[in-house]
Amino acid sequence: MDGTEGNAGQPGPAERSHRSSVSSVGARAADVLVYLADDTVVPLAVENLPSVNAHELHRAVREVLQLPDIALEAFALWLVSPLLDEPSLQFRRNVFFPKRRELQIHDEEVLRLLYEEAKGNVLAARYPCDAEDCEALGALVCRVQLGPYQPGQPTACAVREKLDSFLPAHLCKRGHGLFAALRGRGAKAGPGEQGLLNAYCQVKEAIGSDSEHGASLSPHYRAYLLKSHELPFYGCAFFHGEVDKPAQGFLHRGGRKPVVVAISLEGVHVIDSREKHVLLGLRFQELSWDHTSSSEEESVLWLEFDGDNEGTPVNRLLKIYSKQAELMSGLIEYCIELNQTSEFAAPQETVSSPPSAAGPLPPSAQRPRLRREDSVVCSRLQHLSTIDYVEEGEQIKRVKPKRTTSFFSRQLSMGQGTYTVVQPTDSLEQG
Repeated sequence: MDGTEGNAGQPGPAERSHRSSVSSVGARAADVLVYLADDTVVPLAVENLPSVNAHELHRAVREVLQLPDIALEAFALWLVSPLLDEPSLQFRRNVFFPKRRELQIHDEEVLRLLYEEAKGNVLAARYPCDAEDCEALGALVCRVQLGPYQPGQPTACAVREKLDSFLPAHLCKRGHGLFAALRGRGAKAGPGEQGLLNAYCQVKEAIGSDSEHGASLSPHYRAYLLKSHELPFYGCAFFHGEVDKPAQGFLHRGGRKPVVVAISLEGVHVIDSREKHVLLGLRFQELSWDHTSSSEEESVLWLEFDGDNEGTPVNRLLKIYSKQAELMSGLIEYCIELNQTSEFAAPQETVSSPPSAAGPLPPSAQRPRLRREDSVVCSRLQHLSTIDYVEEGEQIKRVKPKRTTSFFSRQLSMGQGTYTVVQPTDSLEQG
């Protein structure tokens, strides 16, 4: 997210790594620093800080940024800290704000803030994206930052110089030394760069978006959000944890791998922190869950879901080790309750792409999930170590690595889930 008119300063790298949201404390007032998605700072002089609640701080930020009332629902204040020592206060998208409501927003500043946050998540690979989707999204960023596409070498050079502003780092592979120098003198563009240029030239200009003082960027912000909505984990909250690796080799060594658990109004996704691809994606209708914690053992979030073992239907159990297990469990429960309430309270709507939307996008906002072969958003269960169970009589027995009755009562209620009980067969190997 960009700066606020004269009120924001851009912190340096050292300030970002050790930033705190209370910059000075006096007898009566404190300067509270609220960070936007791109580390831009909104300073607030707050009287009697200990008695100020989150709603009052949220209102103060909206007043400084001059945001309309919809911002009260679209954004929330987040306390963020990697080490839980000096948390920073951040003004981010509200995880409970529905995507369909986002497409109804017309205020350009609100759209810009949402666009900046989504862009930051794509560029940092917090949102895993296939190359072609990164290029389509990067092309819209090019349009926002560089203006309409102009054929010729100057445009290619401008894109090349700021490539990491448009694409995630793993798609910005460049040479070093002499080769890198020659690239700037007309060498052939790399695959990511060429794909970005191809997508950039296809970005459409919105009819009627020009004004006397310049073109409105709202159609391009909206197009970026619309494309981002295809990602099943868009708008999620992120949590850190670990999962067991599948046993490998003669000694069956496994170990653990770090993961990010992304929870949104639509479901839960477990993402490989290093490889930047989805290991498991589940809608709430497809899972049962619970969490366990004790003073002697690690906190664990358990996810249970349908699967198969060598072609035989089974129920699978995934164990996620995380200090945030209880928080994740609570968020899952609240998202399910909120969805059920919304289904009864809100009319069913179909939101279409506005006529002014720009970008290489289909006309409808009702998009299929990304299901390309080997897509980074598709589950990779072969990279997970799960416990499979089946039920035999009154006993639940583990199968090699199978199950029919859920350990957990916490799941989508009222018969809305698709998570099913698996009946054992005589051919099922047990251990």
